Amino acid sequence: MTMPDFFVTLQRKIHRVLATSLKTRIMKELTKERFSLPFLLLTVLFCVCLIIANLVEIKTVSLGIVTVTAGMAVFPISYIINDCLVEVYGFRKARLVIWLGFFMNLLVTLLLQLAIILPGSEAWTAQDAMVTIFGNVPRILAASFLAFICGSIANAWVMSRMKVKSGGKHFSARAIISTLWGEGVDSIIFFPIAFAGILPLGDIIELIIAQALLKTLYEILILPVTIRVVKRLKRIESLDTYDSDITFSLW
Repeated sequence: MTMPDFFVTLQRKIHRVLATSLKTRIMKELTKERFSLPFLLLTVLFCVCLIIANLVEIKTVSLGIVTVTAGMAVFPISYIINDCLVEVYGFRKARLVIWLGFFMNLLVTLLLQLAIILPGSEAWTAQDAMVTIFGNVPRILAASFLAFICGSIANAWVMSRMKVKSGGKHFSARAIISTLWGEGVDSIIFFPIAFAGILPLGDIIELIIAQALLKTLYEILILPVTIRVVKRLKRIESLDTYDSDITFSLW
């Protein structure tokens, strides 16, 4: 082997060793926190429900004397999933899913705005309809995102703290109370920011109360399903997390 061939071979070996070392380090970082299949499925479902709820939020639905948005049929599911995540996996993993849902929803919103901005072809005749449905004003978007983060974190915090205080008992009461808190915080933030100066104060207060109570009622009606899901998750994962030694924060 000539001297140049020797250096070429040596260089290749060094590159191979460095590449293997770097790959090992990256894999260690990626596998530091392992996520089970049930957790991943709940995460995907959480994000999908959140995105769909915001997409159909523009439609109003009459329920007797009360008018609500179509998103109310989907959005409370995210709170139910939130309760399941906190009960089984703990506050920190629930918080991770909440932020993931936030950024996925933000990404969808930005991509929709990009689609609106792009010039349509001559055959495209539904631009006005698309703008009406997906062109939410920045004020509404800001209110929605802020309300979601604060409400979801509040729901997870209350659920986690009550679990530690009760020793894991009274799941039904904890789920209902945490949802009422979360939905209350969500509504108190969203409606004043979104509709102040547009709707009378009395109407805004009525919307806050109605949305929080109706979404909590949704939680109560579907509670038997939630209980079964939580029990099955605990059995599959062999896990029942108590957040007794963590720091509660937004991130």
